Amino acid sequence: MDFEALWADDELRRRAIATLILIVGTALGRFFLLRTVRRMTAAARKELRLSWSNSVKRAAIAILVGGLAVIWSEEIQTVALSLVAVAVALVLAVKELLLCVSGSLLRTSARTFAIGDRIEVDGIRGDVVDHGLLATRVLEIGPGHRRTGRSVVIPNSIFLTSSVINETATKQFVLHTIDVPIADGTDWEEAERRLLAAANETCEEYVEPALQHLDAASSQHGLTTLSVEPRVLVGLAGANQVVLHLRVPTKARKKGIVEQAILRRFLGAGVEPTQTPTKNRG
Repeated sequence: MDFEALWADDELRRRAIATLILIVGTALGRFFLLRTVRRMTAAARKELRLSWSNSVKRAAIAILVGGLAVIWSEEIQTVALSLVAVAVALVLAVKELLLCVSGSLLRTSARTFAIGDRIEVDGIRGDVVDHGLLATRVLEIGPGHRRTGRSVVIPNSIFLTSSVINETATKQFVLHTIDVPIADGTDWEEAERRLLAAANETCEEYVEPALQHLDAASSQHGLTTLSVEPRVLVGLAGANQVVLHLRVPTKARKKGIVEQAILRRFLGAGVEPTQTPTKNRG
């Protein structure tokens, strides 16, 4: 480093001399003040003498720090701005990692799901097989509630912006909904009767255990008792399009099997929907 070139800078030389004067002046002032305090409080209690001495020392440090901050204010400001810029760049660089960690903390604190649960988030549906600090891995569930054989890694940051549906929150039984559109001109009331008959025949074995299980879950959370018997609600998808919304009890892991059994019995009864059921929920 070329000290002669640095010393040739008038502004830098002025600040260096001011710093030296400040340090020497503060040290001398502290020395003489401490001598004065000891002399004036010689006859006083030891605690009072120590208190005055500590006050003088703290005042000297405050004066020194304040003086240095005034003398080197421009350089301190430049360094502070540089540190802020570095901090901002660092945050931007690790932003996604921080969001993933935050999403993991949210999942843990809210107990959203556990390994083995079947979840749906941001259009991705699958069985959870692993979850860590940064990502969650699921085995994808496709049409018909069947596994596709594909593994999907979901960054935990998505849990901060998207709702998580836990299809197996009640563990054993769920109420599954099947939407069946009826062709225009078809007797929808007859179709409703046939659909309900198919549902009752298929889900008969699940009604009683599902009622007991869901009733216990409702009581645990202070909710009213659910009706679990198969039920059909009528809706409209257009001016002349009737949609039958069938709700049935089923085991959480057998929704696809139950849905297929009901639809096959319904179609075998001679009533055809306009297309494959438009939306399955459960």
